[in-house]
Amino acid sequence: MAAGAAGARAVLALLVLCSMAAGAAGTSPEITAHVTESSGKLILSCNMSAPHPAITGHKWIHKDKILEQDEKTGAFTSYVIDGKREEHSGIYECVYEANPQIRGEVNISVAPQVTAYKKSEHGNEGDTGVLTCKNPSFPAVTTWSWYKSGHGLLENASGRYIIKSSGNKTELRILKLDIEQDTGDYFCNGTNSYGTGDATVNLRVRSRLAALWPFLGIVAEVLVLVTIIFIYEKRRKPDEVPDDDDGGSAPLKSNATNHKDKNVRQRNAN
Repeated sequence: MAAGAAGARAVLALLVLCSMAAGAAGTSPEITAHVTESSGKLILSCNMSAPHPAITGHKWIHKDKILEQDEKTGAFTSYVIDGKREEHSGIYECVYEANPQIRGEVNISVAPQVTAYKKSEHGNEGDTGVLTCKNPSFPAVTTWSWYKSGHGLLENASGRYIIKSSGNKTELRILKLDIEQDTGDYFCNGTNSYGTGDATVNLRVRSRLAALWPFLGIVAEVLVLVTIIFIYEKRRKPDEVPDDDDGGSAPLKSNATNHKDKNVRQRNAN
């Protein structure tokens, strides 16, 4: 009987402790978070409801980086960001330094801010073309799609297009590029619960001989230069070409002049 009574008291004591723990958990403070915009700035704020433990300071954290901290003891804390909502989307944490530490979240959520990895891509005819778009904003894209100007929606089932997408990135692969069929503008579109966003990628398809054009251009220039020199040499005037007979005529002329001078001197002597 005594052992049974002791066991019953132990069970009762355990139930009381569990009830007290549940009550304590139920009265834990709540944190109300807000985001407001004013004069080109974003104001993030957290406010902890009473009762709450003693607060010795606050921290604001984004992507595991401490943005700001203080040693204030109030239940309200705020953080100001210069810029637009679309430029600073993400999850921010307001941390209350207490025992235990208490954390709240402030989410800056926007429609997808889709950008192209490269606005202009090029590929050789017959190769595989790769176009990529990304979404750096929060929350992640839930649905990606690709379109081509003058063609419409592109799908994996077509056989020539392979689309691979994740939350923040999408990739379009085009098999066996064709100059006439595949050159043009492509559009990547991302959608989440806050709206849609898109970006444009221009694809240029080059002939396989495109790499040879610089070499062929140099060869053509050399051939033209050689032809010009050849024609010029052929059309030179006859008097510009040296004549072997000219070398012997000059001394003959000089000898005739010397004989004439001798005759003149002989006459003067007589």
